[in-house]
Amino acid sequence: MIEMLTERQLLILEAIIQDYTTVGRPVGSKSLGEQLPMQVSSATIRNEMVALEHLGFINKEHSSSGRVPTLKGYRYYIDNLVKPDTVNQEQLEDIRSSFGNNFYKIDEIVAESAKILSDMTNYTAITFKPEAKNIKFQGFKVLPLGNQQLMMMLVTSDGNVESQLFNVPRGLGGDEIEAVIRVVNDRIVGLPLDQVIERLHETIPLLLHYVQRPVGFLDIFGNILERSAREQFFVSGKLNLLNFVGEADVSQIKELYSLIEHSEDINNLIGNPTGTIQVKIGDELTNSSLSNYSLISTTYDVAQHGQGLIALLGPTNMPYSKMIGLVQTFQEELARKLLDYYSFYDD
Repeated sequence: MIEMLTERQLLILEAIIQDYTTVGRPVGSKSLGEQLPMQVSSATIRNEMVALEHLGFINKEHSSSGRVPTLKGYRYYIDNLVKPDTVNQEQLEDIRSSFGNNFYKIDEIVAESAKILSDMTNYTAITFKPEAKNIKFQGFKVLPLGNQQLMMMLVTSDGNVESQLFNVPRGLGGDEIEAVIRVVNDRIVGLPLDQVIERLHETIPLLLHYVQRPVGFLDIFGNILERSAREQFFVSGKLNLLNFVGEADVSQIKELYSLIEHSEDINNLIGNPTGTIQVKIGDELTNSSLSNYSLISTTYDVAQHGQGLIALLGPTNMPYSKMIGLVQTFQEELARKLLDYYSFYDD
């Protein structure tokens, strides 16, 4: 059931949340009287605060007469009242200059975006690469290292390079290796990544002319291909999580660190955001160790190269207007940088 608040109650709730997220202290009626756009007596404000408390939007903290928002209050504010701030020109220039470096891989750009966002907020930032749809296999190379070892390298159309060491079976000569590389490249260059393995299996009869046991080779190739195609994420500002944990709560610290190290946990935490900003708070998050945290997330669109993801994990009492506005700007600037990068491969 959605409670209907009066205009004055809406203004008071909004003022309490904005004040509390700015100064971090319970908000009293005197402070509210100075912030409200209309003239209201302290007694009237106190009555409205009692009404908002009965509705579950705010709480009285300890013996103080001031109030703090509850999770229900934050949720109502985010759904109905929050107005994203516009990022000022100085911050925008800082973001663009940070993205102005020469990057040689998509990973570098996406990893840098997490660092920039974390540095600007002092929170934990998580960014995912664009999904691998429409990325094509561009080439397969082998670098001899000696001692019966090769470095196998796979190059994709977005400029990504993945590699892995391969122990060469005794008796397999350089001419045979070169022939295998030639066959593989002739058969699969230009194919989308999700079609490469199937085509390679169809190529086994040809490979048998050069390698007695091509299955081991295909396994190595498959491992490299999987790394290239899979979803990859980058986390920056992990230590910032500790700013919102009680000093003695060692178990929570361990759980938080474990959470942000594993892709499955990160995926469960973030879910499936869309291009619009989504905010999850407190017990809406999948992990009980995050009860004092909020997560702002959204996707960013890189045209035919797919969608990536941006997320910001910070305290429940974060300044939502500022943070949502910043994430929206990052959504645009990261997409712009990646489109510039991809333009070299699209031409």
